[in-house]
Parts: sequence; C-alpha cells; structure tokens
Amino acid sequence: MAKVNVYITLKPALLDAQGKVMQGALDNLGFEGIENVRIGKFIEIEMAESADIEASVEDMCKKLFANPNTENYRFEIIKK
Repeated sequence: MAKVNVYITLKPALLDAQGKVMQGALDNLGFEGIENVRIGKFIEIEMAESADIEASVEDMCKKLFANPNTENYRFEIIKK
C-alpha cells in the first residue's frame, strides 16, 4: 500500500482571489507581517503499490486533478 499526497496551486502569475480575501481577513484579525496568501488543494490517495505508480499519479493529475492552464502540481509517494 502506498500513500500519495498531491499538492495543487495556482500558477504564480495568476491572481489568487481567495488568497487575497484570506490575507485581508488575517489583517483584520490583527495578524501582522502577512505579505501574501495563496490557496491551493491537497489530495490524499491510498493505492496499491505498483511499478508504475508515479506514472499513474502523473496521469491522474494531468487528466483530473489539475487544470494545466492555471495550476501547477506536485506529489509525493510514501510507501507504507
């Protein structure tokens, strides 16, 4: 069994409207020194180990999890 953590974020050149709202809220709550907030997605998958697990996860990211026009992704495979 393997656990896969997938992290998806907006590309740096794109405005992160949710992040800006969160940054404003943090400022209103009195948190100081917050220069930038970006919001992303985290996906955790448990799957059977196989020789091509990396290729499978890469394919999942390209076909379903991330929009290649607006998002970047990375993942880590943790073998149990």
